[in-house]
Amino acid sequence: MDRAVTHDPLVMVARRAAAAGAEVLGRRDESQFNLTDKSAAGDWVTDFDRAAEEAIREAIVTSRPNDELTGEEYPSAKPVHPSGLRWSIDPLDGTTNFVRNIAYYCSSVGVCQRNDDGSETWLAAAIVAPALQVEYFAGKGLGAWKLDLRSGKLTQLTGPEESETRILATGFGYDSGRRQFQAEVLGKMLEDYVNVRRLGSAALDLCLVAEGSLDAYAEYGTQEYDWAAGALIAEEAGCQVGRPISNPGWQYAGLVDPAKLTEPGA
Repeated sequence: MDRAVTHDPLVMVARRAAAAGAEVLGRRDESQFNLTDKSAAGDWVTDFDRAAEEAIREAIVTSRPNDELTGEEYPSAKPVHPSGLRWSIDPLDGTTNFVRNIAYYCSSVGVCQRNDDGSETWLAAAIVAPALQVEYFAGKGLGAWKLDLRSGKLTQLTGPEESETRILATGFGYDSGRRQFQAEVLGKMLEDYVNVRRLGSAALDLCLVAEGSLDAYAEYGTQEYDWAAGALIAEEAGCQVGRPISNPGWQYAGLVDPAKLTEPGA
């Protein structure tokens, strides 16, 4: 095990926090969902989303009380004496999968530093998928790693290799107009790939590109908490990574031609 990354203070906090969220998700009980819609039909939230975010926030605040917290389910928490670090939390990425008992869901935690010019640099990330029994984590300049929670095997991730049988992962929004736009762009991209996967978790899509199981990922309209951790993991695996420069915008990683990722109306 690489001691530089496993002993990095921010990576350690990220891993503890993601594990705390995943532990909540591991108690999955359909009778306890309390399922409601958020922004549209199918955009679900459950009591597990909320409980997992509470567990993640508690794990971070215990070690880092002066860091800012932003998450999917609760308002941002800004400390009185801010450290300049900000955590981006997705307690349950893949809620639809979680509800339907499809294994691709996870807790995702990333942390960034605010720079003097207003930009942000992502420093550490961790993602834990309890149903898959796998953890991914990374530190800036320290590489990206996968830990099999069953066997304890640790693997450094190096991204996909060039291939003539490339597979693209993507996702679709809840709005029908956005789905139509996404499908149109996907049609233009398909000549570069032999097949497409739609797994339902942007965070895990990015991790699977980092480990080379998928060759590329591109999706329009994801939120920061969807990609905060996964983008750093893919980046530290040596993948080409593009974070959205607008909201909504394109998030991509791996063997992607960014010129084909057009904006609506273009």
